[in-house]
Amino acid sequence: MEWNLIYKIFGLLFFSELAYFKVADRLNIIDKPNKRSSHERITLLGGGVVFYFGVLLYSIWFNIPYHWFFSGLTLIAGISFLDDIRPIPSKIRLVFHFAAMMLMFQEWGLFSGTPLWYILAGLIFCTGIINAYNFMDGINGLTGVYSFVIILVLEYINTQIVNFIDSAYLGTVLISLAVFIFFNFRKNAKCFAGDVGSVGIAFIILFALGKLILVTKDPSYLIVLTVYGVDTILTIVHRIMLKENIFEAHRKHAYQLMANELKMPHVLVSSIYAAIQALIIAGYFIFTDFRWLYFACVVTILSVVYVIFMRKYFKIHVKAMETKQSHS
Repeated sequence: MEWNLIYKIFGLLFFSELAYFKVADRLNIIDKPNKRSSHERITLLGGGVVFYFGVLLYSIWFNIPYHWFFSGLTLIAGISFLDDIRPIPSKIRLVFHFAAMMLMFQEWGLFSGTPLWYILAGLIFCTGIINAYNFMDGINGLTGVYSFVIILVLEYINTQIVNFIDSAYLGTVLISLAVFIFFNFRKNAKCFAGDVGSVGIAFIILFALGKLILVTKDPSYLIVLTVYGVDTILTIVHRIMLKENIFEAHRKHAYQLMANELKMPHVLVSSIYAAIQALIIAGYFIFTDFRWLYFACVVTILSVVYVIFMRKYFKIHVKAMETKQSHS
């Protein structure tokens, strides 16, 4: 992608984000802090709609026929945006998520001779990834910088290892992430991604990652999601052990404890997560001949670190929540 084109796309997406801020402010689309929040200021919600704008611009500008995928993205981003404005029952959201995933499967070509059990397993797995990505969107910068690392790596793979997707698609998504990071990756964020952003970028990433895995027939590329994956899965296990409703909002992820109880700056925590994921991916390319062994070692090490961290600091979270309840 030429620099002149990059500037044009960045400018269009930048001003589309500013235009959205005007609409969000007028319609009062905001996030008010509550006892489970990791922020203290009323902030505009839904700034992650720029990711959808990016793919929309790509579809118009480059006229690349990812029509089924774009239809699925429109469906899932639309229901997520409505959920940002007014909460929608989880069962309804799940129906839309499944429908969007089926459209993505059509784009991937999975309905041509693929066993039904494979489709069903993929539907559950992919929908789980999207919702896990949404769970991890809780502090300034995390969704933006972590996603930027993933898309940057996918662009490297696409240009240097195996071509699996149109490069302009990844380039446009990178630019939309850069725009969002400008407004979100700061102490006092101008906007939050909202469900439309976190779910939308998860769907966008999953589309590219799925195409890579299908072209190479190598699921080990899922390593680009290991930091999010380990934090999400082990937090769910932890909450099950505590006999909590895992579908209710909470502040028990490792990144939330770092930001809330340890008082680490949001941008620092987000940078740590992105940096760890980047180092893991770098190691993956170094130990490419032992990729599955490396994958297993990474998951094991991250899991051990998570458990040690929780054993040491979770009691601070418990005391903080007890104090808040006693004052409410």
